[in-house]
Amino acid sequence: MSNDGYHQFCPVAKACELLEPRWTMLLLCEMWSGSTRFNEIQRGVPGISPTLLSKRLREMEERGLVERHESLNGTEIHYRTTAMANELEPIVHALGEWAHRNVDTEVSLEHLDARLLMWNIRRKVDAGFLPPGRLSVIQFTFPDLAREDQSFWLVAKPGEIVDLCSIDPRYNVDLFIRADLYAMTAAWMGHSTYHAEIARERIALIGDRTLAATIDRWLVRSSYAAVCPSNSRKSA
Repeated sequence: MSNDGYHQFCPVAKACELLEPRWTMLLLCEMWSGSTRFNEIQRGVPGISPTLLSKRLREMEERGLVERHESLNGTEIHYRTTAMANELEPIVHALGEWAHRNVDTEVSLEHLDARLLMWNIRRKVDAGFLPPGRLSVIQFTFPDLAREDQSFWLVAKPGEIVDLCSIDPRYNVDLFIRADLYAMTAAWMGHSTYHAEIARERIALIGDRTLAATIDRWLVRSSYAAVCPSNSRKSA
């Protein structure tokens, strides 16, 4: 345990000593969402440098929050949360629900990140509502970003995890989604809805009519979208 802690016997103080170092809870959330490899974790927490990520993972391992697993041939390393860390998951999720209810929408959406949004969208896609037995490709374009950062492709192959590409995979695209980044983030997080933003012409769908009509089924929103904000201002 760090020597610069609170030096109190209060259990809350001890919990803070474990969880307060910057990025700790976000790293846990990313691992609870399924990321186990270093590069995956960094993609889900893009603001952290590789050096600091290595340091935090070592500290979390020392504190019993994370276990490091190395493959027999030493070519792959996976990080997994421990049983002790997993006890925290509903508590941290409840903290997120509290923030979603009480932090103003404009403050919540002050810092937008298309790569982070698409990384999270990718793992929430429900492939069961995509056309069965064939490849499905959906291209997202955010025209308010720099040209080189505008486009992302979701590639869903039968029986495989949905992949996210930031470089054109050269597949035929089934559905083009052109959206204002703020509008897409607001809809995915639950501050608005897909259909509301489509009606406002902030999200446009071009291509497969069935995919377009069922967007709210296969493009599953954040788990926080079901939480009703109590005092945040809805996006206009």
